[in-house]
Amino acid sequence: MLLLKIVYEGELIVVEELQQLKQYFKRKNITLGISESIEGTTHFIKVLCDNEIYDDKIKNSVDLNVSKILYKIIVDVFKQKEMYGFLTDTYFFLRSDELPDVSERIINALTGDEKIQDDASIYCMNRRNNIISKIKECIEENKEINISGFITFRMKYLIEDFEAIVDKVVEKYLVEKEYNEFVKLLKYFVEVQESKIDEVNIIADNKGEYHIKDKDGKDILAEFVEELVDCKLGMVGINIEDVIVSGLITNAPKIVKIHGEQNFVNKEILETIKNVFANRVVFCNNCFMCSQNNICEGIRNKKNDIIKV
Repeated sequence: MLLLKIVYEGELIVVEELQQLKQYFKRKNITLGISESIEGTTHFIKVLCDNEIYDDKIKNSVDLNVSKILYKIIVDVFKQKEMYGFLTDTYFFLRSDELPDVSERIINALTGDEKIQDDASIYCMNRRNNIISKIKECIEENKEINISGFITFRMKYLIEDFEAIVDKVVEKYLVEKEYNEFVKLLKYFVEVQESKIDEVNIIADNKGEYHIKDKDGKDILAEFVEELVDCKLGMVGINIEDVIVSGLITNAPKIVKIHGEQNFVNKEILETIKNVFANRVVFCNNCFMCSQNNICEGIRNKKNDIIKV
């Protein structure tokens, strides 16, 4: 039974990809047939299935996987014909030396090679799936798809999704750039000023609450708060993370010791402290101060694995 007919011009990766798809279904004990004929530069490929095993589930799976194959082809078209122009026209303020990095990030987002690690990654994944769904809808309209015709007449319906991915990648890049410049400034400020305190201990207990102490175990959180308020008169909505970072910057301690790393609810503050204070940061693997502050689970060993004690 004919599941799908694919028509395309020139040299594309379609046949190789379909052969891999055929092997994928073979491992599921489903035998597909791939038949190709060529007339001039036009290729005609038929994807067939035995009538006895055919069902809607198989047809849907084939359509979806073929849509993913076509998505790769369409991504290549977008990269070659649309991406750079849209990027440079919309984000003309990006420096020429930034474009290669941004372009690589965009390509990774388009191809799905980026790791799913934040909201931006999930957003791009959803947009990719939206494009694939639109391709699948076109395939399901009839049992044939002309790739060249699809690119010519239907590409415009996908551009919005592609450009949305570009926008999200650039947005994330600009946020990271701003953050890195901010960290660089803080790091410079810490390095040029004299340390007002030898050691600051930042303790996150099992409830996720923070305690700030000096090397003798004296609570200095109130001092951090007072310093921040003095610097930011009239400000409201100051949170504990603001207090900690501001206090560290103001006092520029020689050592910043982290206790209960696994209990930090806000992981960004850890990254900021590590980036700003670099080799001044020490991670505790359990000590008397930890036991005093109810840190008794998830102590990290030397390989940074979590173990129970």
